[in-house]
Amino acid sequence: MFDIRKIQEKVIYKAVKAESDATTAGNITSHSDEEDTVWVKNTMKRLEACFDQPTLKKIRRNCQCGYGMEERLALLREIMSQTSTLEEFANHEKALASGMSWQEGELYLEFPFCPCPMVATVEKLETDTWCHCTTGYSKVLFERAFGCEVEVELLKSIKMGDDKCLQKITPLSPVRF
Repeated sequence: MFDIRKIQEKVIYKAVKAESDATTAGNITSHSDEEDTVWVKNTMKRLEACFDQPTLKKIRRNCQCGYGMEERLALLREIMSQTSTLEEFANHEKALASGMSWQEGELYLEFPFCPCPMVATVEKLETDTWCHCTTGYSKVLFERAFGCEVEVELLKSIKMGDDKCLQKITPLSPVRF
């Protein structure tokens, strides 16, 4: 079993340090006296007090743990091997079962639950800062599968009070099927 809190502390520390310095990273992440729910909320407040929105998004996208990435990548590659366009890909039975959809020429990924185990005990987040970890995960996953850069836009978040988590996945160049 892995300790998601320890993993998150390390990845947030590393991501913050890459954008600033070790002192700032330590001040943001090193609060072992805080219970997990409080730590999540306070860590986001500390990040938001130190960085602008683009930097926050970059930091959080670099915090994804990669848990289960290879299995999900294998699934996307399997679907891609049976399709030849993004529309076919998104409408494949296994893609639909995994929460993907194709609407008005766009690829979406939907979760009926928050996929992050670190915020399982957090009832509601005040901002979407924490959620960009998941968009970072999706970015890495789809870039590896599609063989091109993708943009991932967070449209809805359960932890922000929405009925589902929803991301729009936009390849920035042709996908290699």
